[in-house]
Amino acid sequence: MRPALRGGKGAAAIRPAAIGEMSRFELGCNLPYLIGRVGSRLAVAFGPAIASHGIALQEWRVLAALGAYGAQRLLDLAALTSIDVSTLSRLVVRRMVRRHLVRRDRNGDERRAVSVALTPEGKRIFRTIVPLARRYERIALGGLKPGDAERLREILRRIYANLS
Repeated sequence: MRPALRGGKGAAAIRPAAIGEMSRFELGCNLPYLIGRVGSRLAVAFGPAIASHGIALQEWRVLAALGAYGAQRLLDLAALTSIDVSTLSRLVVRRMVRRHLVRRDRNGDERRAVSVALTPEGKRIFRTIVPLARRYERIALGGLKPGDAERLREILRRIYANLS
């Protein structure tokens, strides 16, 4: 019997049987891997297209959520964009307020609650980028039947809900 293989400092022992099990792991069939690859590929393609409008991907997610759903409380906007509240507040919204893309308002009844809304400039940028977003979506969904594209959207929404 061969001794267990050891990794670097503090690594757990890997026994030959475990290595055999790992070799049967099909990376190309692993859902997190596939979703991550698709997301990365979309970001690499779409990121530069919106950067030419002075917008980063996280900022686009904020513009898209506010453009689609209107003014949002910061907590709700964080949920819609999947951006951590502190990151959203500190990095994205502050920077976007300085650039006159969004405005922050205090909610009347809830003094601590902050609402975020698009400014006229934010609406203009949103309307400018929407056709680009649709174009990259069409490219990504190329070759799929319309029913398959909608089913994919449903499946992705279900997976997201499962992980929430």
